[in-house]
Amino acid sequence: MISLTGLHIHPIKSCGAINLNEATVESLGLALDRRWMLVDPRGDFLSQRAFPLMATIRLNLASESELIVRAPGMAPLVLPTVVPFKAPKIAVTVWGTALDALDCGPEFHDWFSSYLGAEARLVCFDPEVMRQCSLRWTGERRVMTQFSDGFPLLVTSTASLDDLNARMQQKGAPPIPMNRFRPNLVLTGLPAYEEDYIDTLTLGEPGKEIVLRLVKPCARCPMPGIDQHSGLRDTQWPHEPLDTLTTYRADARVDGVTFGQNAIVVAGFGNALRLGMPVQAELNF
Repeated sequence: MISLTGLHIHPIKSCGAINLNEATVESLGLALDRRWMLVDPRGDFLSQRAFPLMATIRLNLASESELIVRAPGMAPLVLPTVVPFKAPKIAVTVWGTALDALDCGPEFHDWFSSYLGAEARLVCFDPEVMRQCSLRWTGERRVMTQFSDGFPLLVTSTASLDDLNARMQQKGAPPIPMNRFRPNLVLTGLPAYEEDYIDTLTLGEPGKEIVLRLVKPCARCPMPGIDQHSGLRDTQWPHEPLDTLTTYRADARVDGVTFGQNAIVVAGFGNALRLGMPVQAELNF
């Protein structure tokens, strides 16, 4: 039996996750996921690839209207979930895609710049903007996303992580937790890497079900090597888990190695995902 055992959002791209028991599915993915992003003075997005300290920026849901942002040595910051309608727009870039975003203002600019030691402006996704996912992977379905790398959702499985950790431990490297891969949904009950062969996932009860389509293997960079609590790499194993993944997870379709699957929402907008809910998988062959 397959079940949903992990449910996570990352409100600010590349910053800390919020672990949830329940989350509403919207047209752009999970509510609040990757709605905000940090950018440099040119408008290019910042990530843990260049600023691993971003992993130590934590977020908590204070209410439906407020998030609390925390970081070591910094005073907590209240982030409204709704940006003022007249917020100024600035040009930003996400993986080569240029779009307008809403500037969250000087207080956030000063806070994030001070903590990261570099110019960092917080922007919010503009609901008037449409950022389309690649039709190469979604086919004829036009799907939008916010500041994710390219798709609304990322799905992983515990068995795949167990297999990766077993391979790493065979060479003496320590195991890593699932948060290194920053998924939205974690499934238990699948054989290792069976997510590679799934077409659709149906979650929930009839009449309230949510249908996801797994559309693209998730290509991996060195970012999963960063500890999501300390923002540091293992000095003895600085290139893991990428080195181990390279030995058996190469995929020419994405010109790299993969772990997990990017997904889009097919049906069930407005319905809720809940930990422990049953999952049905339909294979793509």
